[in-house]
Amino acid sequence: MNNTPVNELDVEQVQEMIAKGEKINIIDVREDDEWESGHITEAKHIPLGTLTERHQELDPDQVTIMVCRSGGRSARACEYLTQQGYQVINMSGGMLAWDGPVAYGK
Repeated sequence: MNNTPVNELDVEQVQEMIAKGEKINIIDVREDDEWESGHITEAKHIPLGTLTERHQELDPDQVTIMVCRSGGRSARACEYLTQQGYQVINMSGGMLAWDGPVAYGK
């Protein structure tokens, strides 16, 4: 990795954006079992291990917020996607810090 700087927002900032009805993309890069045990209602699931094959599902012209359990895997996803030309922001603290609405299951 070349340690590309990663833009970050904290959980409160992301919750505020959702509350305001801002059109944002949220991608959760955790594994299937983690996703099913609780995820942000507005999020889409793309496990980190599949990101290299599935990054075309993202809109390079729209900012995307990346989420994982604590912020580490999503930061790696941000580094990769930034190199591919995407506008991405890491949600620092991840789902461990999230206290907003959560959906369960697939």
